[in-house]
Amino acid sequence: MFDPPLTDPEEQSTAMSQPMHDILNPAVPAGAYDDLLARVLPQARAHRAWTPDDGPLPALFVSHGAPPTLDAPEWLAHLFTWSQSMPKPRAIVVVSAHWENAPLAISGAAAGTPLYYDFGGFHPRYYTLQYATPDATDLARRIAATLSSTTPLHHHVDRGLDHGAFIPLMAMYPAADVPVVQVSMPSLEPEALLALGRRLRSLRDEGILVMGSGFMTHSFAVFRRPQLQGYTEAFDEWATDALGRGDVDALLDYRTKGPAADVAHPTADHFVPLLLTLGAGTAPGQSVTTAFDGMWMGNSIRSVQAA
Repeated sequence: MFDPPLTDPEEQSTAMSQPMHDILNPAVPAGAYDDLLARVLPQARAHRAWTPDDGPLPALFVSHGAPPTLDAPEWLAHLFTWSQSMPKPRAIVVVSAHWENAPLAISGAAAGTPLYYDFGGFHPRYYTLQYATPDATDLARRIAATLSSTTPLHHHVDRGLDHGAFIPLMAMYPAADVPVVQVSMPSLEPEALLALGRRLRSLRDEGILVMGSGFMTHSFAVFRRPQLQGYTEAFDEWATDALGRGDVDALLDYRTKGPAADVAHPTADHFVPLLLTLGAGTAPGQSVTTAFDGMWMGNSIRSVQAA
């Protein structure tokens, strides 16, 4: 599913601290990202690398947005600060809401594989953005060794990172100096994502960051009807409580147990990456912590880590 641009700005809620019209029609598209780079790039390049003494990295669930995320300075700052709170990973494995493929597949691993601009209707500048990560061939082989013993694994050598991967990573690791491979969702069933996360869990011991990328709530209806924000807030509160209690069973059954799930998640694609994170990062009954939260265009951008 694409994240299309929104219409009727007068009907929308505010985007964090910025008016909606500023987000959708910025004077400088991705200007907030330009400002972030100017401010933090030296710090990003000096980021201390993971060592075995650090122990396993956490698994992350990041709420991502379409290109206007790059015009939201507060959101970008949250993402960068989060990445700086942990050692720089040796490599990153991302499962994004925007790639469902069965059997399992991995993205191109060669340096310079073009990004996959899987969105439409935005300013031309967003289609020229680059995130040229290093060669990830070794990571692709490691993922294949982890996953292919029990299921076929396809390698889509020409498929670059989609926006569910590269948009948040541009803010988290702006030096683009960490190898990245994207893994497809085998289905939209929560149990399948939980199982996939469990299979990837051992990579954390090697300094590899496992990341699910979705959105804590993903409602287009609230864009048009801001009065529905109470429903997305209720779902966010319920999910946060379940995460705090380590209640994975409730989260697996979010369709029936989550309040207003049909409003907060009319489709499953942006929620189920959270189960990937839980599978990769937690043992039964363990809780997770919120890295940052907030409401953006009526939806929750809560992002969490599990260790």
